[in-house]
Amino acid sequence: MSTDAAPPSESPSEPASGLASGPAPSAGGILAGQTLLDRWLHISLVVLVVASVVRYLQGHGLGDRAEVVLPGAAVLLIAYAAGRRLAGTAAIVWLAAVVACWTVLALIAPSFSWAAGPLVFHALRVLPVRWAVAVTVFLVAVVALAWSRMTGLVDPTVLLGPVCVAVLAVTAYRALERDAATRRALLDDLEAAQDEVADAERRAGVVAERARLSREIHDSVAQGLTSINLLLLAADQEWESRPADARDHVDQAATMARSSLDEARRVVRDLAPAELAGGSALVTAVRQVADDVAATSGLAVSVHVHGDPIDVGGRVATAVVRTLRGALANVAEHACATTAVVSLTFHEAGVALDVRDGGAGFDPSHLAEEPDSLRGHGLAGMRARARLLGGDLVVESAPGEGTVIAASFSGTQSQQGEERRG
Repeated sequence: MSTDAAPPSESPSEPASGLASGPAPSAGGILAGQTLLDRWLHISLVVLVVASVVRYLQGHGLGDRAEVVLPGAAVLLIAYAAGRRLAGTAAIVWLAAVVACWTVLALIAPSFSWAAGPLVFHALRVLPVRWAVAVTVFLVAVVALAWSRMTGLVDPTVLLGPVCVAVLAVTAYRALERDAATRRALLDDLEAAQDEVADAERRAGVVAERARLSREIHDSVAQGLTSINLLLLAADQEWESRPADARDHVDQAATMARSSLDEARRVVRDLAPAELAGGSALVTAVRQVADDVAATSGLAVSVHVHGDPIDVGGRVATAVVRTLRGALANVAEHACATTAVVSLTFHEAGVALDVRDGGAGFDPSHLAEEPDSLRGHGLAGMRARARLLGGDLVVESAPGEGTVIAASFSGTQSQQGEERRG
């Protein structure tokens, strides 16, 4: 058998370069679940067994032990093909049978030692780490024994070299397995943290919306009802002594009641944002807000629409209406302006709202110095609402030069958020 090829001491590590992308271990072993590796293991083992048969026939022909080697090679291939899709205990039994068949062939014809390389990786795929190391050591021991029988010499490098290389390979893959597990754990933690942040943002949005509704009800409906109550009490006290004044108080109370009813309807209308989802519905709502402010405050408000109205989602549409209402309320209350211009611009990424007035203006840097003022709190709330929806709010103003409030909203982000909630 001196014509057989010498066994390769580096065979256990030959496929290492094909695994640098990182294994994804499962319940079987370090390399379980690697589809591409499995495919090349199948090809490699078949090619090496066939090449070993050809090498044996070149050196020995059909004589010597060909009647054992050839059927043994066929049995090895058949056994390998029959069980390569097994898992669990069945896969372990199958691997033991394949290794036993290979051991007989390698001891008879050392050229079959080349097949030890794929078998090492099959052990890593099927067995836990400790058992895979034991099988690897056994395989290289068989290779060393076959080599020694062929040469008639006991070469310690032939025994120790493959063992060391195999142990290093297994250790390296073990390190890769731990690194992959760490990465998976970090990704799981990151996803959990992202979910917590999203939940916190939703809770913050709910709290902010409740605070806004509380402020609006207190500043509009509640104050209106308080005024009505005071007017009716005054009318009751003056009903007999000064009937004309009493009737005047009743008329004022009726006017205030109608105004409070309009305010109540507005608040209720704000609680149904889905109706504003369409682009044309948003334009209608913006014009309605402008008309309401003009009717109640005497402020002349003009509305300009740019771009084709698109569906920006209920959350964004509602945010646009609320931002506009707050901005116009600031103009009517603080700006000492007679006119305001509203620009609503639709674009591919969402919608932008600009409110410009020709009033007294102010220094925007004072907002940071007076966070509790009505104007500062309102602008901060508008900015927080815009940023929550993927946009922002910018204020440009100067004393005597009027004010511009520019808000942007991301329609895509809002629609994605509504899909997640649905």
